[in-house]
Amino acid sequence: MREIFLQLSFSFSSRTKNTLAHYDLEILKVLTEAGGAGISVKKISRHVFNACNSFFNPIDFESVHEYVQQYLQRNSKLPTSLIVRAETRGIYKLNPDNQEGQQLMLQFAEEREGEGSTEKDSQDSVDLSLSLF
Repeated sequence: MREIFLQLSFSFSSRTKNTLAHYDLEILKVLTEAGGAGISVKKISRHVFNACNSFFNPIDFESVHEYVQQYLQRNSKLPTSLIVRAETRGIYKLNPDNQEGQQLMLQFAEEREGEGSTEKDSQDSVDLSLSLF
């Protein structure tokens, strides 16, 4: 019986760690999409909540918002951090002076360019099939 409890607690803790890691990735993704202007904590929380909430794994918005606040505060303390506070209260953005932040912005820009070219290719393609009627 004790083994089952240990297995359940282990699977829960690893599941929680995976969820939090997913939150972290979503936060960075949202900050990357926001660009140099930054985005408010509440909007980041809403994006993370929408990305991670599902029918089979419902989450509470307040717990997501609290985690996002703590994550942003924890990762913006130093001037060399990946995330920095903007001039306006409650607004965060990626640090343009940080190499990791610059790399994330470049990767996002490349992804956007790739999406744009596939849309143009699909619009430019003409239906060359023969008409039967």
